[in-house]
Amino acid sequence: MEGTKPVNKKLAAALSGGAVLVLALTGCTDAGADDKNEALDAWVKQVCEGVRPQTQKIAAANAAIQKVTSDNSSPDEVQKTDSQAFQDMADAYAAISAAVSKAGAPKVDEGQKKQQDAVKELDTLGTSYASLKQQVDKLDTKDQAKFADGLNGIAAELKKLSKTGNDALKALEEGEVGRAMARQPSCRSAAASASASAAPSSPAAD
Repeated sequence: MEGTKPVNKKLAAALSGGAVLVLALTGCTDAGADDKNEALDAWVKQVCEGVRPQTQKIAAANAAIQKVTSDNSSPDEVQKTDSQAFQDMADAYAAISAAVSKAGAPKVDEGQKKQQDAVKELDTLGTSYASLKQQVDKLDTKDQAKFADGLNGIAAELKKLSKTGNDALKALEEGEVGRAMARQPSCRSAAASASASAAPSSPAAD
């Protein structure tokens, strides 16, 4: 469907930007020297082990979106794929939030505040993707022009979402936490999954 494909490519590019948010919790920080902290290392290990399967889920959601853009897919197929991808993203961020919440506050300066802010931010992200799922579910697949317009609006929201909302996550991984994440193998493997999903196969359109 030529009228739908260009818009869905924009959607895919915007969605792939959302993977960048996960990087804030997956150890993308240079390892420090010899400042190991066993309690903090244990906290980081617990968080990253909870995050890793969710980054894989996000990567799979991105891959599904990318695939549907490369096919000559019908609006019904696009809607079904995008809807499931948004649901998976919502579930993944909710699970990451639960992992950070369950781990408790890291023993660093303002650790409790940073943890609580990150959980709140992750919950907001999950809610945002759930809302996008509801929006795509309501699109009229029988009218290609209306469907394309609807996707265009969703793509714009996704682009905005991918550029905002990760300040608390960045704050959580600053300093000692970031260095501990860089030392943790499970954080590095989670980062690898997120990095793979962050590379769009088609250029973003404004």
